[in-house]
Amino acid sequence: MWKSIIGLGMVASSLALTSTSVNAEQEMATAKTGPLQQGECHLDGIREQVTCGTLSVPENYSQPDGQQIDVNFIVLPAIDGSAKKTPLMFLAGGPGQAATELATVLRSRFYEVRKTHDIILVDQRGTGQSSQLKCDETALMQQNVYETLTFDFDLDDVKQCISEFTQDLSQYNSENAIRDFDAVRAALGHDKINVYGGSYGTRAALVYMQLFPESLKSVVLDSVAPMDIRIGLFGQTAARSYQLMLDNCQNEESCHKAFPNLDEDFQKVYAQLSEKPLKLTIPHPRLATPVELKIDVEKFVSTIQQQLYHVQGRSMMPLVIHHAAQGNFMPFVGVLAQGDEHQPKGGIYGNLLMNIACNEDFPLITDAEWQSDADNKFARNISHLGLQNVCPLWPQFQPSDKLYQAVTAEIPTLILSGNLDPVTPPEFGDIADKMLPNSRHIIAEKLAHIVAVNDCGVGLVADFIENLDLADLDDSCLAELPDASFMTSLNGNM
Repeated sequence: MWKSIIGLGMVASSLALTSTSVNAEQEMATAKTGPLQQGECHLDGIREQVTCGTLSVPENYSQPDGQQIDVNFIVLPAIDGSAKKTPLMFLAGGPGQAATELATVLRSRFYEVRKTHDIILVDQRGTGQSSQLKCDETALMQQNVYETLTFDFDLDDVKQCISEFTQDLSQYNSENAIRDFDAVRAALGHDKINVYGGSYGTRAALVYMQLFPESLKSVVLDSVAPMDIRIGLFGQTAARSYQLMLDNCQNEESCHKAFPNLDEDFQKVYAQLSEKPLKLTIPHPRLATPVELKIDVEKFVSTIQQQLYHVQGRSMMPLVIHHAAQGNFMPFVGVLAQGDEHQPKGGIYGNLLMNIACNEDFPLITDAEWQSDADNKFARNISHLGLQNVCPLWPQFQPSDKLYQAVTAEIPTLILSGNLDPVTPPEFGDIADKMLPNSRHIIAEKLAHIVAVNDCGVGLVADFIENLDLADLDDSCLAELPDASFMTSLNGNM
């Protein structure tokens, strides 16, 4: 529910990373007792053994002898078995992804990196098996993607959820997450690590550069969310991505021929659903049994906005919009079916997402910024509503002033942006590039959110951390990616 009302946490789908079930016991043979416990384990979907472990850290770092929490981690070993190369730590997105739940697909996606480097995955505190922020979310969870609308929840249920937390929420912030990550680095015996951050993970990486620059050999920022950009203000960035989709369709002959008035189609559906939500009975896409379908304007727009995060999703949206304008919502239902209750979830722990966004971002957004961001012809203010409804109820803490300071560390930093990105466009990468003294910004014109979703992007990451040569890094493979193509009929032809 949290993910949908804010429009965040799409790193998983953009990377084609589906949360993988990690055995709770992890079949771990503990190698030692004490603050660090680690041993060989087996994960679903991975044949060979990997290293699983936990590290006991203070919940409040200013009280080192106080309440302790266990931080969960997994190490994917380098294929060549070498322990000499500096490992790569993967900082997950969201905020609210548990990195260990991405282990299986990262093992495949980051194959070029794993040839010679271990990959360290740490569940951010508040997620996964790292002191997860838990409550009975039954009333808050989206149980049925067809019948449930984006804002089908009661604020009293939010209050009840908050009342069930046992942790000190003020300690579940971006800076303490980085203190945990660096503690894992040190406990594993690494003087330095390379860091890859995607989406919110880029913000975490920037905080890492601020707090522990001496621990970092190199940094990759993929789809940058700098600290001076506020989580929740996604109206203008989504509208930019939507306009690029319109332009791409206009420039592609078959798409333009099939959908000559695509924006008019979208505005027609927007107006109709704004006036009156739709309710009808349809055959379930998988089971063929009758199911009730509810669609309001928020559900329609937020679903399209989520699909703009990745190239595959974008390719279907003109068809979905056009048929909806003709009164046929079955293509839209096909998109909804990807997230129905029987499909794998996206891996966002929404309580941590809200805890960070409501404290590190929401208080700094002015009324003028809300209004300016809503002044667009796509999502308008829809991505604002989740924060504006929930954050006034959320317990507040005061983030450190250092959190928002410019990063000036001389760490070699590769910055990657996808031009089609609806949430972290290239201009955000430019902001980071101007701030950092030793960086290079590469823009993938034909990709959206997360450049490392693509083999070329992963190759750039592997080449960079291996050679640390920003000037000679060859990004020509990005130019060879195909132009945007679109599904133009229900038969699936592109």
